[in-house]
This record gives sequence, C-alpha cells and structure tokens, in this order.
Amino acid sequence: MPKMKTKRAAAKRLRTTGTGKLMRRSGWKRHNLEAKSPKRKRKLRKPRLVTKADEPRLRRLVPYL
Repeated sequence: MPKMKTKRAAAKRLRTTGTGKLMRRSGWKRHNLEAKSPKRKRKLRKPRLVTKADEPRLRRLVPYL
C-alpha cells in the first residue's frame, strides 16, 4: 500500500499533545479587537484541543502527525 500524503495546510495548523490528541489555535482574533474584552482576547491566545467530533476527519488530513 502506498504512503498517504499529508495535507500541508492542515499540518501547519495542527500539533499533537504528549498523549496524541490534536491541538489547534483559536479563531476570532483578527479584527474588531477593540470591541472584545481583554479577558476574552487573553483566552484566545491559548491553543485548544480539537473536538472529538472533528478529530477523525482531521486525522485523515495529517496521518503521520
């Protein structure tokens, strides 16, 4: 069976944790930042875990990550 190709766009946006879960960056931090509270903007800095529903779909994009 041939090797599977990694989707490079997904590989640049996803990382794995030590236990093998996928992490992603938060969205909603591009513009209109004056309207968002400092607490909300601070929480958007942290990476998040990918939801359980989306994980199988994203695993196919990055099989060797």
